[in-house]
Amino acid sequence: MKQIPYWLDTAPPLPDRSGRPLPDQADVVVIGGGLTGLSTALHTARKGARVVLVEKDKVGSGASGRNGSMCTQGITITTGQARERYGQERARELYDSFRHAVDLVEELTLKEGIDCDFRRSGRLGVAFKPAHFERMRAKQRDLAENFGHETTLIGPGELRTELGSDYYHGALLDPLSAGLHIGKFVHGLAEAAERAGAEIHERNAATALRRTSAGGFEVETLNGLIRARQVVAATDAYSDGALSWLRKRLICVGSFIIVTEPLGEELAREIIPNARLVVDSKNIGHYIRLTPDNRLAFGGRARFAPSDPASDRKSGAVLKREMAEIFPQLANVRIDYVWGGSVGFSYDRIPHAGENDGLYYSGGYCGHGVQMATYMGRALAEMMDGRPEANPWRGLGFPKVPVPFYNGTAWFLPFAGAYYKVKDRFY
Repeated sequence: MKQIPYWLDTAPPLPDRSGRPLPDQADVVVIGGGLTGLSTALHTARKGARVVLVEKDKVGSGASGRNGSMCTQGITITTGQARERYGQERARELYDSFRHAVDLVEELTLKEGIDCDFRRSGRLGVAFKPAHFERMRAKQRDLAENFGHETTLIGPGELRTELGSDYYHGALLDPLSAGLHIGKFVHGLAEAAERAGAEIHERNAATALRRTSAGGFEVETLNGLIRARQVVAATDAYSDGALSWLRKRLICVGSFIIVTEPLGEELAREIIPNARLVVDSKNIGHYIRLTPDNRLAFGGRARFAPSDPASDRKSGAVLKREMAEIFPQLANVRIDYVWGGSVGFSYDRIPHAGENDGLYYSGGYCGHGVQMATYMGRALAEMMDGRPEANPWRGLGFPKVPVPFYNGTAWFLPFAGAYYKVKDRFY
């Protein structure tokens, strides 16, 4: 069993972008080589700016290469919550930004020739309890009437046409969501950024950031100092002490994934006949999909613990038991991959982007980073070019996590996990 992400292991090999001479100056320095950073570098370089991206490991080594490889429509809070907080018009704008984000991922795969198995396979939201299915019925009406989004309600008696399991109580199918091979997409996005003129420096962490009297920045890195007119923090859940302002506003939640041996065409189609992306309605739920080579990727929170080799193995054992509970026909399949990573959550459970004391940032994608990080990279390029209206999250603030002396270490997560497990059991 490999303890590395399946998506990175099965993507084409990366060139070595470490050890390159670091220039003294740039127009824009991007800190972080995930989807936010790579998309920012690509779209900013297209505008003619000299862009330097620094990444402490390899591109895609953080959350961007460790996720469920789902590119899904839908805001990170309920539509009702969005309407209550922001009003119907702004809620519609925020909701639409996710649709535009999925469209952008598709556009980039076509325009840049990124062969990453992008397919609009649809997202199947499955109901853990009958009451959850009734909420889906109300959600379907709300989406159609107030957000212009048509979905399909699938009753318990019809669910077997979509899922080889009797565990759930109906589903809501969104046809616009897409699956892709995220490792191939990340690698392709890095190559596209370089073709546009961006420089990528791997294994070169940013260690400090200072404003200059001229209004720009000095960025200290492991390989030297670089001055820039503008800087983007694109580190999300992997923000460290060099970006403490951002770190104090993010809760880093562990998420874990197992991937089975190849199932073969017949068993794969029995499990998920139409190759949908499956997400269940539990608070501590699962995300499930077939890989392009007919393995099952099965992810979830599993344990409220950081990712490390021992923690990943323990979480993998939990996920295997849960997978067999949902799909008994997979009880004896071999698990070929297990890995974990961190997901950046904001306290109010929506993404945030903007500018703080000259530093541009985007993060807190709350598990929707594949599409939204890519989209916000383009938005950041526009924002730095004097178009703040390109930011769908403008004007919403970015609250600190309201825990005394919080510095980014979410010691309270096991207690939160216990609370949500109780909610899953009784509500």
